[in-house]
Amino acid sequence: MTELHLHLDGSMRPQTIFELASHQSIALPAADAKALRAYLEVPADCPSLTDYLKRFDLPLAVLQTPDALERAVFELSEDLWRLGVDRAEIRFAPQFSTSDGMTQDDAVCAAVAGARRAMETYPAFRCGLILCCMRGSGNMAANEETLRLVRKHLPGGVVCAIDLAGAEALFPTSDYAGLFEQARAQQIPMTIHAGEAAGPESIRQALSFGTKRIGHGITAAGDPALVRQLAEAGVTLEVCPTSNVQTKGAVSLEQHPIRALFDAGVRVTVNSDNMTVSNIDLPREIALLKTHLGFTGEEIGTMQRYAREASFLRD
Repeated sequence: MTELHLHLDGSMRPQTIFELASHQSIALPAADAKALRAYLEVPADCPSLTDYLKRFDLPLAVLQTPDALERAVFELSEDLWRLGVDRAEIRFAPQFSTSDGMTQDDAVCAAVAGARRAMETYPAFRCGLILCCMRGSGNMAANEETLRLVRKHLPGGVVCAIDLAGAEALFPTSDYAGLFEQARAQQIPMTIHAGEAAGPESIRQALSFGTKRIGHGITAAGDPALVRQLAEAGVTLEVCPTSNVQTKGAVSLEQHPIRALFDAGVRVTVNSDNMTVSNIDLPREIALLKTHLGFTGEEIGTMQRYAREASFLRD
């Protein structure tokens, strides 16, 4: 199986977060890893994407040392391999791991080491890292540094692309046109979160940057002209059904637009987004699509083919 859209900080083992916090003298709201889950997993009544993102505070707090980052990437890769995923692209924002003295480059090098160790341990497993720029105010210099590091590390074969993530409803995609004009000019592979918490115009803006992959993109379903554009241009959507329902991007699994987008010829793929925060993984996500939306094994196979073809990883 291939997983294209997976966040490191949202997919860490609770036991690891508990242990790292203990070693780093970080206070936790729970006495053990089992109780900690309640603070990591999104509640059933989560009102929005903004509230969903608060669940990342604890994982990010412990990802401030090279050892922690290397361990987190290795363990997530190991978890994916055990689930039957043999090709994965893990994304994280190196600018969020600089609170205790690491540079962004230190963070990237540590994550690359974790990915390499995983591929050495499990030779049939392929892992790539997508570096996320972040929506927000006052962080353009940090985003410029992330872009520079993607360019620096691309030849190594583990760092494979750049992304834009964060609170889409608060910080429009259009604000980052200059950043992605640079990425396009430097022929850096890109994917952009768009059409999750904002409407079709956010997706159109992302497409104007030259991206051929969109993170989520589900609000396109309400715009027939945009759906046709996506299908005709062969743009791949990295759809994450469970988290879309949790963040109120979709009303329910039964009414999730992934079915309509797939039937319209859009190259949709299924992904888990945040394994811990959303309490989901790729095999269970696929099972939910079969149960709630009637996807057949053949259709799931088509989406997996789309994922392999769109992957930034090259053998």
